[in-house]
Amino acid sequence: MANYSLAKSWQNTPVAARIIRLFLGVTFIYGGWNKATDSGFLDKNSAHYIGAQIASYLDTSPISFILKHMLEHATLFGWLVMLSEFAIGIATLTGIALELAAFGGFLLSVTLWLSATWSVKPYFLGSDTAYAILWLALFFLVRQNTKGRHVTALLPDLHDRREVFRLVGISAASVAAVFAGSKFRAVTPTPETGTAIAKLADFPIGSTKAFAAADGTPSVLFRTKAGVFAYSRICTHQGCTVGYDAKSNLLICPCHGAQFDPTKDGTAISGPTKIALPKIQVAIKGTDIVQI
Repeated sequence: MANYSLAKSWQNTPVAARIIRLFLGVTFIYGGWNKATDSGFLDKNSAHYIGAQIASYLDTSPISFILKHMLEHATLFGWLVMLSEFAIGIATLTGIALELAAFGGFLLSVTLWLSATWSVKPYFLGSDTAYAILWLALFFLVRQNTKGRHVTALLPDLHDRREVFRLVGISAASVAAVFAGSKFRAVTPTPETGTAIAKLADFPIGSTKAFAAADGTPSVLFRTKAGVFAYSRICTHQGCTVGYDAKSNLLICPCHGAQFDPTKDGTAISGPTKIALPKIQVAIKGTDIVQI
């Protein structure tokens, strides 16, 4: 690595490896950025909290015995995931410790497959298996140079001072990216008291209506003989938007099949999550149904 060159790191890899490398590098940086800018990812009171996500995998994952230990240190694990995604993505694009980055991406994707998307059936609907295969393919592609000779060193040469500086640079860039993302976190506005959702006269018993809550959250409103109630439509598994199925009277996630019962406080009754949908506080005030 003494003669490291960004241009050469791309020129010396096959075209197939360049395509995979570009896609995976950009995607993992975006994955880290998406978490860094999510105000709920490290917030224990949020449905998006990393701990809540891990807890939802315990009943279905074959590595639940490992996840239980992760759950005890969920916030720390969340930081580790963000930093790892940034570091792997940056290293992949720059070509610094590329073999190690590809192997790390493979291990992270396998871990996500065994936890987050293990219950997705059929398996090809879950993206983590595809990412694992892409990382594994990239790993073997970059370990073979253009002359067909195999590179044997997986770990960077820590005796090379310049290589150590490059690794420190990757780490520093990853930390900087996380803190930069935190500056772009959306501030959740305070819901306006009494925001009208529907006219009571236009919303008879048995009605259902999709609406946006005061903070912009996709939500759904119900009216039964017992009164009115509403839930967030953000699935507590991986954040897809659930839809209401009138035949089954369930809220169903189109991504991984989670099902929630609106008549039982939004409880998750099947699928990869055990966390109920968050409630949206609503009430009847005069002639209107309002968010309170």
